[in-house]
Amino acid sequence: MTATLAEAARRRTFAVIAHPDAGKSTLTEALALHAHMISEAGAVHGKAGRKSTVSDWMEMEKERGISVASSALQFEYAPESHEGEPFVINLVDTPGHADFSEDTYRVLSAVDAAVMLIDAAKGLEPQTLKLFRVCKARGLPIVTVINKWDRIGREPLELVDEIVTEIDLQPTPLYWPVGDAGDFRGLARVNGDGEVDHYVHFVRTAGGSTIAPEEHFSPTEAAEKEGDAWETAVEEAELLAADGAVHDQALFEQCVTSPIIFASAMLNFGVHQILDTLCAIAPAPEGREADPAAVEASTSAMDANRPLDSDFSGVVFKVQAGMDRNHRDTLAFMRVVSGEFDRGMQVTHAQSGRSFSTKYALTVFGRSRDTVETAYPGDIIGLVNAGALAPGDTIYAGKKVQFPPMPQFAPEHFRTLRAKSLGKYKQFRKGLDQLDAEGVVQILRNDTRGDAVPVMAAVGPMQFEVMQARMELEYNVETVTEAIPYSVARRTDEASAPELGRQRGVEIFTRSDGELIALFGDKWKLAFVEKEHPELTMEPLVAD
Repeated sequence: MTATLAEAARRRTFAVIAHPDAGKSTLTEALALHAHMISEAGAVHGKAGRKSTVSDWMEMEKERGISVASSALQFEYAPESHEGEPFVINLVDTPGHADFSEDTYRVLSAVDAAVMLIDAAKGLEPQTLKLFRVCKARGLPIVTVINKWDRIGREPLELVDEIVTEIDLQPTPLYWPVGDAGDFRGLARVNGDGEVDHYVHFVRTAGGSTIAPEEHFSPTEAAEKEGDAWETAVEEAELLAADGAVHDQALFEQCVTSPIIFASAMLNFGVHQILDTLCAIAPAPEGREADPAAVEASTSAMDANRPLDSDFSGVVFKVQAGMDRNHRDTLAFMRVVSGEFDRGMQVTHAQSGRSFSTKYALTVFGRSRDTVETAYPGDIIGLVNAGALAPGDTIYAGKKVQFPPMPQFAPEHFRTLRAKSLGKYKQFRKGLDQLDAEGVVQILRNDTRGDAVPVMAAVGPMQFEVMQARMELEYNVETVTEAIPYSVARRTDEASAPELGRQRGVEIFTRSDGELIALFGDKWKLAFVEKEHPELTMEPLVAD
């Protein structure tokens, strides 16, 4: 086995996804705590003592207590029973709010598995359902974590039934709760035969800010200690096993089943069991297929796929500026797909054909940064001031490769944006170009409105708030927005644009990537134009 394959085998790269307020950022902190990356979790009980989590670095995130941007963390972790080198965990915390689902979807293209967090009291919520379906559609293996079991919630079997019914995904218990929701005593471990073979009892710590001590018992000792609560847990786990809900690695990797663990991220109960599970069963990185369209269009030899141990290649899934006020730089978050990355190496940008040096490469933990000298498949690193890179771009060394582009999502909300002061126009344009490149919003322009008053297109209205907040914070430009009367966008072409532009309630724009976008007042207006002019191009802007 080559050094690259050996390093890739110990990588585990996954995203934490869920509905807002399910506890994603709290779990991220708890996982980092158990890996001894931090000494105290960022979220503690009580409003007066509450700290913002390390992964939430944006002021808006700290003020509202929600994540509005993805954050990548890397650390080493060795399960107690593990022999040899520790695993390298690449963990991506994502926005839960539906307004930022495009950012979440990009992250899902850069990871090998997902941890789906479900609130014990609320069960499957709309955003949870949506993300589950995206993971299943992409064949992304899912580990389900029922969070907040320390609070009053629903019955565990009821939650399992809901998952089976709503998304046709069979949860398979690995750690089943002992004690009802709100009376979380510990976890019953379920082995590969569906039998309960061990009990982990948790001891609370002050505010849940440190690792919760564990006490371990045999099934006989657990029955004596916990009585009916233990018997109930064993009966429920055995009932599911009798129904065929037993972990099968192949079915898990095919996204047919989902190992399920009960936890309390706030109290640090069940957290290291989540990490141990990911190390044991989450897929290691694999090679990736190239974009068939790029291969077909290429005039020179291009790889149709990229094995792990071939030349270096990577795909950018996010571009972010403003993470560090002291540096005022831009980070392009890249997933290493193949080969070995060495800081300073010359790479080629597949989309432009230009070469550049990777002199400044970092791992990012919240606002803290560490220089990366070497990275391997599965690792997520930040390339500093790689201004030419955009989400979905490929960089490579050696033989050319280009991976499939990331789809842009159909916007449903549109507002104009302008600087309050004409004297700030230069800064306004700079900020606009940068935040557009990051994908904070899509920027649309036309000659009628001019460059000074572009139109922002977004999946959700909170993206506009982020845009304005970052323009003011990072570029010192106060802005004003105004709603415009459109709610539907379609892609069109040069042949169709003139006639579409003559229709009442339709306006034509050019997006930053050169695409022509037609905005319609509503779906009824779109239907009318489609009926009257079936020859015109009006294609949906919908992700695969």
